[in-house]
Amino acid sequence: MSGEIRVEEVTEPFDGLVPAMAALVGQLSRSSPAPSADEVEEIVRSPACHLLLARDENGTIVGMLTLAVFRIPTGLRAWIEDVVVDEAGRGRGVGAALTNAAIRLANERGARTVDLTSRPSREAANRLYQRLGFVHRETNVYRFEAPSPAD
Repeated sequence: MSGEIRVEEVTEPFDGLVPAMAALVGQLSRSSPAPSADEVEEIVRSPACHLLLARDENGTIVGMLTLAVFRIPTGLRAWIEDVVVDEAGRGRGVGAALTNAAIRLANERGARTVDLTSRPSREAANRLYQRLGFVHRETNVYRFEAPSPAD
């Protein structure tokens, strides 16, 4: 694989989007199911959610990133989530292209900050984020998991 990477924001669902996202989500998480067609449409139609796709020179989707932009009392904020680059496209600058596009979009929307989390085991991703100007913050991340409806 060689050539230029293009990043685009998805503004309308299109044929092939759901299976492409399913393939990428499968590489990102073993515990999270791929989004359904209805869920993909909800993501794309949400005014707070910006789905970015990276395509190679053949138009093949090789990565995705989700940028959430939202207002809170202390200002407009942005959060990057679900960054994934297809295994076959890694090492080609796809992650950097997606992240830089998200930063530009957040800036255009007026966000004061752009945050993200990354597991320490994702060493290449952590190096990338630091290289792009993200600063490690000393904080605790907490998660509450709601019980499943069957519980």
